[in-house]
Amino acid sequence: MKSRLRWMARVVCVTAMAMMMWPGVRAARQAAPAASAPPDMTPVANPVSGFVKAGVARYQKNMVAAAEAMPAEKYSFKPSPEMNSFGHLVMHIAQSNNTFCAKISGQAAPDTKIAESDPKDKLVAMMKDSFAFCSTALANVDDSKLGEQLMLFGNRPISRGGALVALGGSWTDHYATEAIYLRLNGILPPTAQPPKQ
Repeated sequence: MKSRLRWMARVVCVTAMAMMMWPGVRAARQAAPAASAPPDMTPVANPVSGFVKAGVARYQKNMVAAAEAMPAEKYSFKPSPEMNSFGHLVMHIAQSNNTFCAKISGQAAPDTKIAESDPKDKLVAMMKDSFAFCSTALANVDDSKLGEQLMLFGNRPISRGGALVALGGSWTDHYATEAIYLRLNGILPPTAQPPKQ
């Protein structure tokens, strides 16, 4: 059962990544003229930190929209008894953002008090605040210190570059989980919504 759940989580994670990327690919195809100039292939100054920082707004938009889409009375929903509630997931996203972005930037994480049983509006506000903190905290991060080691989650050494990659991966994983919880409640996740006319 656990291996099947892990396999399903991986499939959903890959599917969510594809869903997150598809609107940009589709827009690029539609916007590109038939005889367009070749793309600019000059090297990027900060490829790792730049890529993660560019994702903050997109993930904030989709993850906050997913949290807002779930009705307040469903924040206690668990797909099975041993799994976390949707409220716990939203709380975990806010806490993960604050932890990762504080460690990566060297800034102090916001001192927040939050519980999975808090009302939906408080949990969503905390998630929004955590993305705002990440935007501010990561603003001055570049690739010059990617190899520096830091301690993450207690006593686990990880490079700053590894922490940036893990942060991006956590957004993908957490959005995929939000999407599963929404679908199990008959709600289309934000990236599955039809385009607005």
